[in-house]
Amino acid sequence: MSDRFADDIIAFLPNLRRFAISLCRSYDTADDLVQITVERAFASREQFDPSSRLEAWLFRILRNAWIDMVRRNKTRGTQIDIDDAPDVSTVDGTKVTEDALMLGAAQRAIETLPENQRDVIMLICVEEMSYKEAAVVLDTPVGTIMSRLARARLAISEKLGINREITRSPSSHGDN
Repeated sequence: MSDRFADDIIAFLPNLRRFAISLCRSYDTADDLVQITVERAFASREQFDPSSRLEAWLFRILRNAWIDMVRRNKTRGTQIDIDDAPDVSTVDGTKVTEDALMLGAAQRAIETLPENQRDVIMLICVEEMSYKEAAVVLDTPVGTIMSRLARARLAISEKLGINREITRSPSSHGDN
């Protein structure tokens, strides 16, 4: 029975795959369903009644496997294929936590700035406006925008404990 049984199942594989695709609308999932069906059919081949149609029995196994899969997925929640989200596989929990803490600290530091500096920081650093665009919005000269931005950045870095030493190129005047 085993060799003939295997040959009969192999003959029905295209039909099983078409039925699986019609159920789940996914080629990968359909292939999984066909594999599950064949595994279950072989595991319970002693229960198959030779007087009945093998194809109908296989389709019933496949449909039940699909129902099991749908129920399991409902309780499992949303899943994302790792190939669809490669950045998920490289998440560094420590870095994510540190970044979140730094972002929160930066936000609190920005909130303590004087309003004119806070407005400039938000327009240029968050809204990504040019100095000229920010000057138009705030009705302020571009030089003032640049000065306020420099003071705001310095104040934020001090509040965050970031030491920014200003390095300048060597003097071209020759301090000999």
